[in-house]
Amino acid sequence: MGATKSDEFSVRENRIARYAKALGHPARVAILRILASRQTCVCGDIVDELPLSQSTVSQHLKELKEAGLIKGEIEGAKVCYCIDEKEWKAAQSWLNQLFDAYKGGSGCC
Repeated sequence: MGATKSDEFSVRENRIARYAKALGHPARVAILRILASRQTCVCGDIVDELPLSQSTVSQHLKELKEAGLIKGEIEGAKVCYCIDEKEWKAAQSWLNQLFDAYKGGSGCC
């Protein structure tokens, strides 16, 4: 496996890329929409709302958790997931900064 060059980019660029990767699949976007509309959510509830298997949903939850956008707590035999408010607001800020950097009118093509 090749070496990553992510350490050659800024903290800002790496964070935005981490969020973009997490948002890069429609299933993960759907999961975030489900979680954003509730206070908490048990994984089984998410599986019931998506046309995906439990194992596939679990993999997507893992990606979202690694990106920091969600957090999960073990409650007995289940894991309860919710939006990580602090990281959610940070992601919103970092992504807004990226989009706000475009001033328009570049005359490209």
